[in-house]
Amino acid sequence: MKVHLLDGTYELFRHFFAVPRQSDSRGNEVGAIIGVLGSVLGMLEGGTTHLGVATDHVIESFRNDLWAGYKTSAGIEPELLAQFHPLEDALRALGVTVWAMVEFEADDALAAAAQKAAESSAVEQVIICTPDKDLSQCVRGQRVVQFDRRKRETRDEPGVVARFGVGPESIPDYLALVGDSADGFPGVPGWGEKASGALLGRYRHLEKIPADCKQWELPVRGAARLAAALEAHRALAVLFRTLATLRTDVPVFSTIEDLRWHGPTPEFEELARQLGVAALWDRARRIRATD
Repeated sequence: MKVHLLDGTYELFRHFFAVPRQSDSRGNEVGAIIGVLGSVLGMLEGGTTHLGVATDHVIESFRNDLWAGYKTSAGIEPELLAQFHPLEDALRALGVTVWAMVEFEADDALAAAAQKAAESSAVEQVIICTPDKDLSQCVRGQRVVQFDRRKRETRDEPGVVARFGVGPESIPDYLALVGDSADGFPGVPGWGEKASGALLGRYRHLEKIPADCKQWELPVRGAARLAAALEAHRALAVLFRTLATLRTDVPVFSTIEDLRWHGPTPEFEELARQLGVAALWDRARRIRATD
């Protein structure tokens, strides 16, 4: 079997900015929720059998205590933010396993679930459905891969190296150097993708990069400037790596069978009616009937 792990927060953002606005029977904006539900049903129609969805129940996490500039809910459009919790309820009504994160982030749940699923001999492949760079640290050969559903692109371990110049184990170090604007940390001044990929491709981790650039075993443009910046900001770089390192100790599921989709719950029929899209219920029943 293949296990699919879906970044529900990313999917909600993606659909919010891609689909027309739509109100439910109570006047609430639900266009993105409808879009995500339709997308998940499309996965099930395509043969997905084991599925887990991770969401950010709140945007803030333990990482906000480590770095004041880490991402928050500030600036998120109210009509989008208001769909976070209803999406979780809608997915559960559809019969999908949902991990709603509060202390941790959705990405942590995806990382934990990917590691746990990959340990099962019953699992042929784990597919993490998100384009987020930090999830590349979870890729393992072709057993655990990333899949960008919008671009229809799969990234296995050689694909991670081709994209970043480093293997999955070095992704947190890479993000520590180049920064991650989506998560709100800037990286080390002057360090771009090319130099970071080249040096981490050789040394793998921050601690292994020699402080003296004369000891670097490959030519790097502006080496002296980069070495000085890294030494001046090394403690900060280590902190950024901590921010970029996904936690795999998040409680997710007990057995792989917890992720098997058994069809919609009876509540999903009423929910689809309230959303104004009764066809969602019809699709879910039809998929279940053909399993």
